[in-house]
Amino acid sequence: MRPFDTNDLIACYRRGVFPMAESRADDGFFIVDPEWRCIFPLDRFHIPRRLKRTLRSGKFQFTIDRTFAAVIDACAAPGPNREDTWINSDLRELYLELHAKGGAHSVEARIDGRLVGGLYGVAIGGAFFGESMFSNVTDASKAALAHLAARLRFGGFKLLDAQFITPHLEQFGAQGLPRRIFHALLSIAVETQGDFSALPENASGEELIEILTPG
Repeated sequence: MRPFDTNDLIACYRRGVFPMAESRADDGFFIVDPEWRCIFPLDRFHIPRRLKRTLRSGKFQFTIDRTFAAVIDACAAPGPNREDTWINSDLRELYLELHAKGGAHSVEARIDGRLVGGLYGVAIGGAFFGESMFSNVTDASKAALAHLAARLRFGGFKLLDAQFITPHLEQFGAQGLPRRIFHALLSIAVETQGDFSALPENASGEELIEILTPG
């Protein structure tokens, strides 16, 4: 049997499904097709008041795709509220290969050059599929998420998928959609063209807020 490769991975995302492993130590993975899907409407992304203050303060600096492997490894590592994760070695290698081909991206939040938080995901056309995020400093992953949303909106993306709805994501305006509606939005988004690199890395916190402010 032909091994599952990056072409298969892209095909999964295009049809609205994605891979997960049972745990970090497991061999292999399975394909998930949730009945409900979480998305962030990019024209209504909500930045909580405290996070706005943090972004305006310049506490975090952001880089893009500088240390993709370090981000995915941090996302896979156990944490205070996360003893295990679904990112195993098979998935790690797939996403690293896709990143090398330009299809997977990371947003890195830094303080004085030190990586303190971030996220990674997959871009296809005008759709971005957020996979996982991590934070070693308060608000680092939240700031990275706000940067991602601004980057996608600035670059003309139509869809930001977050897979599963949680109370943590709802504070940013995330909403759950039935599978059929998500698939309808996805079919349009993947056929449009988004530019992930359009927004400069050094966009200020104020600029990120302006991009995400309706009106």
